[in-house]
This record gives sequence, structure tokens and C-alpha cells, in this order.
Amino acid sequence: MTKLTLTVASAEMIAEDIKEFRLERPDKAALPAFTSGAHIHVDVPSGGTRQYSLVNDPVDDTQYVIAVKREAGGTGGSVSLIDSVDTGDTIEVSEPQNDFELSDKTGDVLLVAGGIGITPILSMARVLSRTGKRRFRLAYLTRSPELTAYRQEILDGPLAEVSTIHHDRGNPEDAFDLDTFLQPLDDVEVYCCGPTGLLAAVRDKTSGWPRGCVHFEDFGTDTPAERSGDEAFVVVIKETGARYVVPPGKTILEVLTEQGLDAPSSCEAGTCGTCRTKLVDGEADHRDLVLFDDEYDDNIIICCSRAKTPEITISFEA
Repeated sequence: MTKLTLTVASAEMIAEDIKEFRLERPDKAALPAFTSGAHIHVDVPSGGTRQYSLVNDPVDDTQYVIAVKREAGGTGGSVSLIDSVDTGDTIEVSEPQNDFELSDKTGDVLLVAGGIGITPILSMARVLSRTGKRRFRLAYLTRSPELTAYRQEILDGPLAEVSTIHHDRGNPEDAFDLDTFLQPLDDVEVYCCGPTGLLAAVRDKTSGWPRGCVHFEDFGTDTPAERSGDEAFVVVIKETGARYVVPPGKTILEVLTEQGLDAPSSCEAGTCGTCRTKLVDGEADHRDLVLFDDEYDDNIIICCSRAKTPEITISFEA
């Protein structure tokens, strides 16, 4: 993965626990191009990398803008970035990649953002507003105004007339009316980014829509995907007969990667489908937002899904 050494042109808190970083080349030269929905991998001070979506309009090739939410209960990546990196510092990032790209179709677009999931959605909204080629509406859902990044920009700018910003104050009774917003229409696409609960709700309400018109991206907190009650299971590779134990707190993809297997992957959140793998035997515990019901028996998304049976067999053959 090609790395870029960029300067932090500015770093400021733009909402409670959310810090925006504007990154540019030291010589102000143009950066590698990207499309709305793209993300970059950022080397964080605590070690390792984290993925952050680009907020700015791709027409601006002089900077990459990311907004980072402090995840106090995570593994420390976001906290170290917010607390240790400031204006004038340099950081290493990858060139942009996109698993959540706005299509070139001509129909209407419904954008749904939850919390820090506004970052790729706002880039899309900026492109749609600038080009004027597609009608669109934006629903931006947060707990409170204080937690709402870019709130004033949206309310005061050209996006105001097509945007709804909703705060539920943590009360389920005040949840946003997704049923009304997601009215099924001909030739419409939905792009949704946010916490898993929001993605699951949108998936449920659009379950009868045509395939390929609803797109998801998890906002990617740096906490491991684990549920209470998860148990270890064995994954068998059909081609070799190799058997690997997948413990609680680790995914099939993680275990296979640790064993040196080159399994395709990208988002590692169960939203892009890159790691779709053939399920040969056993029953999967599907936790993705990619597969449809009629694909469950023969496929598994190995970056997030687990097994309901003590053992499952998968195959990487086409």
C-alpha cells in the first residue's frame, strides 16, 4: 500500500469528541484523486492504522479532510490521534480507496447518516449538490446538536433545503421516521453510513427493494466485533482440509490472515462484500449487510459472520 507523508494543515474540534483534520502535501501539490465515499488508512500514534472516510468534495485535490470521533472504549487509535496530533504535525496515510462509491446512475438518491457516519455521506451530498445531476435528500441522525459534526454548515448552506437533521436525545420513542423517509420509489438508490443498528434498520426497511440499490458502510469504530455469548468454532478450508479454531473476539478473516492465508478483504465491517466466500457445509451466523436471504445457505462474509454449528467448511474456489 503506497504511503503519503502529509502535513496537518489544521486540526480542530468541530463537535463534542469529534476532531477534524485537514491534510495536505508539504509543498501544497495536488494529492491523488478520490471519489466521494472513499477512505484513507491513517497511521495512528498508538500503533497500527485506522480507516477514515474523506469528508471533502473530490473536486478539491489539495487536501484530504477527515473527522475523527473519540472512541473512549476502543483500542486507543482514535484517542491517540485526537490527543497527540495537531496542526503542523506530519502523519502517514494511504492513497484513497473506495468500497462505498456513489454510482453514476441518474435516479434519485437518499442519503442516511448516523453520527460520525456523516463523513462519506457529506462528501456525496457535496458532489450531488455541486453537479445537480441527481435529485437527493439527506437524513442526518444524531443524539444531540452538540454531537453533530458539520451541523451549522448543513443548516446554513445549499444543503439545507434537502436535509433533515434529527436528534433523538437517546430516547427510542423519538427515533427518526425511517419508514416515511425510505418510501420505495422507482430508480432510487440509498446510501447509508452509521452504527450497526442504523444499518440494520435501513436494511430491514428496504429488504424488498431491488438488489444493488441500497449501499451500506459501517462507520468503523476501533472496537472489536464481538457479541456476548460468542463461542469458538472450527473453520475448515475445503481445498486443503486445513482446520482452524476461531475464538470469540476474532473473525474468520483474522484467523486465516494470521495463518498466512491470502483471503480477499476490504472494509472488514460486512458492508462491501469483498470477502464473500463459498459456504460448503455447516450453518453460518450471518452478521453482514451484503447477502440476501436466498444467498445464506451457500455464502458467508468472513470478516464479520461466524458459525452456528461447531464446524463450518468454506471454499475459495469460484
